[in-house]
Amino acid sequence: MTDAAELRRRTQELLAAHPPATTGRLDFLRARFDAGLAWVHYPEGLGGLGLPRSLQAVVDAELEAAGAPDNEPRRIGIGLGMAAPTILRYGTDEQKRRFLRPLWTGEEVWCQLFSEPGAGSDLAALGTRAVREGDDWVVNGQKVWTSSAHIARWAILIARTDPDVPKHAGITYFLCDMTDPGVEVRPLRQITGEAEFNEVFLTDVRIPDSRRLGEVGDGWRVAQTTLNNERVAIGGMRLPREGGMIGPLAKTWRERPELRTHDLRQRLLKLWVDAEVSRFTAERLRQQLVAGQPGPEGAGMKLAFARLNQEISGLEVELRGEEGLLYDDWTMRRPEQVNFTGRDAGYRYLRSKGNSIEGGTSEVLLNIVAERVLGLPAEPRTDKDVAWKDLAR
Repeated sequence: MTDAAELRRRTQELLAAHPPATTGRLDFLRARFDAGLAWVHYPEGLGGLGLPRSLQAVVDAELEAAGAPDNEPRRIGIGLGMAAPTILRYGTDEQKRRFLRPLWTGEEVWCQLFSEPGAGSDLAALGTRAVREGDDWVVNGQKVWTSSAHIARWAILIARTDPDVPKHAGITYFLCDMTDPGVEVRPLRQITGEAEFNEVFLTDVRIPDSRRLGEVGDGWRVAQTTLNNERVAIGGMRLPREGGMIGPLAKTWRERPELRTHDLRQRLLKLWVDAEVSRFTAERLRQQLVAGQPGPEGAGMKLAFARLNQEISGLEVELRGEEGLLYDDWTMRRPEQVNFTGRDAGYRYLRSKGNSIEGGTSEVLLNIVAERVLGLPAEPRTDKDVAWKDLAR
């Protein structure tokens, strides 16, 4: 059995054969994937060694100490945190071989085509249609709030393939090439001034049946794997002490004593403790993942993430007084990733408003926690057994 010492030996062999100082970044990442050191808990031949997830920290520490390049995980987070685990669980062998390596190295960026203008909180009510024509599916519809669509090569897509059954039953999951004819990406300018999100229009887009993930009509079950992983990726990220939004606030408090009041101190202490509790809870959740797939518990972490970010950024603006009302740049840009800590307090305050929407609205996640974590009775649903085509819209 491979243990930590053996993993260190394998990592040192990788570094000796591909010295980071003289090896191109992409070449090194490809070699790391082929050596099974990309994500050690994945199967052999797919970037891993079939080992416990906890051993990944051994590899990461060795590579970081050697100054090896990473795969820019924040830039390709949708691929790493959502597409990859779904492909691994439901994909064919051919799909796994085709998509996982360039996904992990960052050669191919992914986005998520789930939410629609008429199906945001009620995702199962989506209306984008996919109709079978021979070996292809012809897709028509509109998606919205799509991060990274402007730089993505591939998308995970759910579409309605049977309108004659209840809404959760007639959905199928696809892998969509964003460069195909009929795919149009338009920017959505946000309150921050940037267009980090997009809306995506699909007009007669042809997707081969070979890029279907899972069985026809089983897309809702496949999508739950994506959504559970998404919430863990957002709310359960690994942070050092005072990592994330609490860091800039604590730094301002220490460096600007003239801004302090007793009331602000009490509120800062509470949020600092809350941030630590959230950080340790996220660590426990990641350890639980060693035993299997993420469950609904990630919804609770994502809820805490949104609440904390909004409360912390609000206190930071209040602490800074008039300075907190300033905003550095309203230029219309289409960034490749969100940078919470690299911008000013005004940006953090505005951008954090989206945290309670993206990755599932807080209201929906409260229902998930209530029903699937706490076991409380489900809310009455009059549309549960009604065919999608007969739903009021």
